[in-house]
Amino acid sequence: MRRYSRCRNVFLFLALTGLPLNTASGELLLRPVDPREVGVSPQRLEKLDAITLEHIERKQFPGAVILVARKGGIVYRKAFGNRTVSPGRSPMEVDTIFDMASLTKIMPTAVAIMILVEEGRLALSDPVSKHLNRFSQYGKHRVTVRQLLTHYSGLRPSLSLKGQWRGYETAVARACREQLAARPGARFRYSDINYVVLGELVRVITGDHLDAFSRKRVFEPLGMKDTSFNPRERMKPRIAPTEPHGGTMLHGRVHDPTAARMGGRAGHAGVFSTADDVARYGQMILNGGVYDGRRILSPLAVLQMTTPQSPTGKPVLRGLGFDIHSRYHAPRGDLFPVGSFGHSGFTGTSLWIDPYTETLVVILTSRLHPGGRGDAVPFRKRVASVVAASIVDRVPIRAIRSTLWSGPTTSEPVKRTR
Repeated sequence: MRRYSRCRNVFLFLALTGLPLNTASGELLLRPVDPREVGVSPQRLEKLDAITLEHIERKQFPGAVILVARKGGIVYRKAFGNRTVSPGRSPMEVDTIFDMASLTKIMPTAVAIMILVEEGRLALSDPVSKHLNRFSQYGKHRVTVRQLLTHYSGLRPSLSLKGQWRGYETAVARACREQLAARPGARFRYSDINYVVLGELVRVITGDHLDAFSRKRVFEPLGMKDTSFNPRERMKPRIAPTEPHGGTMLHGRVHDPTAARMGGRAGHAGVFSTADDVARYGQMILNGGVYDGRRILSPLAVLQMTTPQSPTGKPVLRGLGFDIHSRYHAPRGDLFPVGSFGHSGFTGTSLWIDPYTETLVVILTSRLHPGGRGDAVPFRKRVASVVAASIVDRVPIRAIRSTLWSGPTTSEPVKRTR
């Protein structure tokens, strides 16, 4: 059955009607509003307070920052609990800087790749080895850029940490020597290695490491003033620590062990950011690639990133960087429809965007602090469900219902390796 093709229709509907995919002249800028101005019930949103305090009391994380926006209006922006509990204690603030972990994959790695696609310097169907010849080892010559972005490359989840290897170049060399665990396109396997390679593609094609490219082409144009790889020492008082490593609390240094060995700048992890900056990025996506007059991507590039790009007949739906429907979609909750999209991070961070209702939800916790045992997954799901239930004005339910999917779309055929 190929009813899956209907899933894309809703995105075409949104693009053609201009609902969330606004042009520069119709872009929405984030600003605080009375929730009722944008069809959100403040009474229903208030439930977030009790839910957050409950999870803090259960020691799932010491504190959290939540930001919710709809139609460009910030309807909820609060900090709870503590930023630091060991050593010492300091209160959480709304401008706390968090280790984004895997949100780095969409903010900025996938965007950087799409910028290169727009400039004609790269194609999604290109074999990775066209630009990075040494990657072709062990049958990887058929792996495409799209397969890296969607986690259908066949690579295993992460590089081995055996031995005392260090260095960016060493990590890239190890990624290029990886052997496939599955045929490219055959199965979804979430892999940090995919994004290590994508980050290197940015460097090879542009001459700039991902951190420098991102600063010039994404962070600074969007006004994301508190977002960077390897944050400066002066920012440390505002950074939420994670967990002890080698007897010292990780504070302002990336938690992900592979990214740490790579010097803190990798395509899969390493970015630090705030709720306000993540919301700016999310609103840029909702605006169709533009924010505050600065265009980062074209509307059609955003459409490709946020619509299914998985191979035909596969049960997992991934966009280019973004998760749509997989075992990682807890930040969607129970009420936001399939077709909404986002990403989460191991440290307890997440961003989820619903284009149908023009809503974004930013949840930032440091769930690993202080002892590495917290869990933010159930919390993300509850928050998303409450936010979705708080939307009480008219939404395009008929359009959503008529385009509900029952399987993924196609973008590339499955190819056999030698």
